[in-house]
Amino acid sequence: MPQARIAFQVEQEDHPMPRMHGDDQVEIQVSANPGMPLRPLSKVASGGELSRISLALQVALTGGKSVSTLIFDEVDSGIGGGVAEVVGQKLRQLGASIQVLSVTHLPQVAAQGHQHLKVVKGTNGEFTRTEVHVLDTDQRVDEIARMLGGVVMTPQTLAHAREMLDRGVGAT
Repeated sequence: MPQARIAFQVEQEDHPMPRMHGDDQVEIQVSANPGMPLRPLSKVASGGELSRISLALQVALTGGKSVSTLIFDEVDSGIGGGVAEVVGQKLRQLGASIQVLSVTHLPQVAAQGHQHLKVVKGTNGEFTRTEVHVLDTDQRVDEIARMLGGVVMTPQTLAHAREMLDRGVGAT
């Protein structure tokens, strides 16, 4: 969103007693495209856009210093390609100073992680069971390749996965 604009509208309210969340009302306004007016974020942004704006604000304003862990659930919803790679790079940048957990289905984002966990759901009789596996380097290549190309692993898909992981590791 290179042409996006963001503004913060702050309304100060006087109260006789301090309030738990402060006295100011802050509204975030955005315009994603040139020529479009600023509008309240709550009215124009999808869930994925809200997550990406939250990520951008965390990177730009706090550098991750205000919290020790951030969790992003499908911050990459509705994007792909180069934009997904940039989102992954920003998550990686944030992860250099704090712990970042990101749920993703995109290889461009997963390849940027410092570590890769795979969540697997299955049934054991009548119960659903969720397992989390820490992937080693070879497993990570296989998982990125699966995310890229589906069930059948080809030499080209595996090479592309290695290239993506090399770019992610080389980013820090």
